[in-house]
Amino acid sequence: MAAQVQPFVVPTDAELLQAQADLWRHSLDYLKSMSLKCVVELGIPTAIHRLGGSASLPTLMSKLSLPSAKLPFLGRIMRLLAATGAFTTVNSSEVMYGLTPLSYLLVDGISADNHMNHAPFLFACTSKRIIDLAMGIADWLKKEEKTPPFDHVHGASVFEESMKSIDPEFHETAMQALLVHDNFGVDIGLRDFREVFEPIKSLTDCCYHGDGYMTKAIAKAFPHIKVTHLDLPQEISKIPADGVVNYVGGDMFKSIPPAQVVTLKLVLHHWSDEACVKILSNCRKAIPSRDKGGKVLISDILLDPASGETFQTYLLMDVCMMLMKEGRQRTEDDFRKLFAKAGFSDYKVLKKWGARGVFEVYP
Repeated sequence: MAAQVQPFVVPTDAELLQAQADLWRHSLDYLKSMSLKCVVELGIPTAIHRLGGSASLPTLMSKLSLPSAKLPFLGRIMRLLAATGAFTTVNSSEVMYGLTPLSYLLVDGISADNHMNHAPFLFACTSKRIIDLAMGIADWLKKEEKTPPFDHVHGASVFEESMKSIDPEFHETAMQALLVHDNFGVDIGLRDFREVFEPIKSLTDCCYHGDGYMTKAIAKAFPHIKVTHLDLPQEISKIPADGVVNYVGGDMFKSIPPAQVVTLKLVLHHWSDEACVKILSNCRKAIPSRDKGGKVLISDILLDPASGETFQTYLLMDVCMMLMKEGRQRTEDDFRKLFAKAGFSDYKVLKKWGARGVFEVYP
């Protein structure tokens, strides 16, 4: 029986006035990211950190050698970013701006296990190369076009050599953004999931344009694990041999070096369902039976409508992936179907961890 269509109810005057304000916000929301890009380019998060964690606008203007006449304009930008959680205001006789966890991620020059400068991710997402994709979504949807918008617009693939030959500067930014996106949280994860890693005897980490950060961290934290790092040959050639990790140049779509456990960290969301099944099938072939400890550990973004405001972040990341690659972000049910198609018998969500879900998948 067809579902009944609910008639549209004309909004009240109050609802229409609020809708107009909401439309203004939606139409201008991009100014938040552009304002954040501006202050990072000026070095403001790093300056605040070096000034002890908070600073007034005149102090920042002086520290960064900015024209004093621009103080009111910078003040308006910082007011917006403070209102949206990128900075905080500190009670004082004059307005002082302090760091939040978000702007702390954009501080340069901090040497700490829990810190990575996320500026490359911000710069890549706000670059003209990515903005051009967003500007052309409607045009792309009208065409019988199977390639991702990035390839369609730029005639090259993001993260690949084809893009490097066209725009080396953007390619370098995109690669640094990918490393920050993939590597951040590894040290936190190895502490949070220590009981998962302790029984493991051998492990192969399948990477997509990685730098060996995770495998080195695993080998350091768990010296008893025989660790293998699999990546494209051109990426392996960039990593100095250390005598600890076994670096293998190869292709996870063809074969994966055997180990008790195979890990996939933020890999699957780059690929289509069909490609994911191929990767997962090769993972299954690389591991022993479940009673011998065989499993695949997967960390990936997990779409969860119950996650409150963060759900919008997941959906933004999904559209971003749609623009750049053939992949997408997935719900738990989406992952369950992939695991079944790849021949796995069962899985378990170990933890919803930040914006990610961590799965154990069993042969």
